[in-house]
Amino acid sequence: MSVLTSEAVVLRTWPVHESDLIVSFFTRDHGRMKGVAKAALKSRKRFGGALEPMTLARAWFAERPKQELVRLDQLEIIRSPLSAPVDQVRMTVLSFFAELLDQALPEHDPQEAVFRLLVSVLEKTTVEQPWLPLTYFQLWMTRLMGLLPDIAHCTACGEALEADETTFNPLQDGLFCAVHRSSIASELSADSWQLAQRMLRSPVSAFAAEPWPKRRGHDLRRFTLQAMERHLERKLRTAEVLARLSM
Repeated sequence: MSVLTSEAVVLRTWPVHESDLIVSFFTRDHGRMKGVAKAALKSRKRFGGALEPMTLARAWFAERPKQELVRLDQLEIIRSPLSAPVDQVRMTVLSFFAELLDQALPEHDPQEAVFRLLVSVLEKTTVEQPWLPLTYFQLWMTRLMGLLPDIAHCTACGEALEADETTFNPLQDGLFCAVHRSSIASELSADSWQLAQRMLRSPVSAFAAEPWPKRRGHDLRRFTLQAMERHLERKLRTAEVLARLSM
């Protein structure tokens, strides 16, 4: 039995037996894992408050031959989501991160770029500014999942897009020009289109000083969410809550 350690982010937990938990967690070095945390509901020494979703921790776990679940031995908190003020919007954004990663990432497949993205947006997801990291995370996850063609050019014809004529189709990946606009297309505002291009070139911290009312990037979030849900072939429950909160 090999014992491993890695930075990890807790995605979700659910009870099994009397005091054990099954934990879905995303590690920097080994990808998404599922493990059994024995007596987790009783052992404050080994887990403490580290099992809260979106907790960044150092994880110790053991892979067992011919077993789907690893044995999760200990979590040591690096940063807790509860160390900063909490409200409904912030907690729903964090829950969205967890739900998307739990559904989109294959198990035991290292995703270093996704892990770095997650850590960067977790640091910026505050009560005062939840919509910036959410927008940035959705856009970059769409790219890292291979669902984002070149957004500077029309997917259909390859012509350069104009800021005031860019549209997206709920049934297709990519953006389209006015000529190839479908009857069910939605417009992507000039601000959102330009913002997306900037975000793909810069870290999330570069946007922190800009004003971020909840309606900013609303259409960009809808565009990226449609692409991800189409790929996953399911609706994300937390996305429905965020849609109501952003109105």
